[in-house]
Amino acid sequence: MANSTVLFRARVAKTHLKGAEKILARLGLKPGEAFSMLLAQIELREGLPFAVTVKPPQVLSAEEQGAAWTEALGEY
Repeated sequence: MANSTVLFRARVAKTHLKGAEKILARLGLKPGEAFSMLLAQIELREGLPFAVTVKPPQVLSAEEQGAAWTEALGEY
């Protein structure tokens, strides 16, 4: 059985779409393909494939970054 498709329409900011299209083109993708990939990841993960939060991410100091690097990859 062939995989059926459905037309999905959404309003997005023109500036977001234009910026995303430029990046997607460099990746060889069209916005519709990227959207399909997002939906597939939502299905696989049973949720969004990225964190959504109002809490800003913790920024590591240079020393903390160096320690994390050494722990993960060994001495430079």
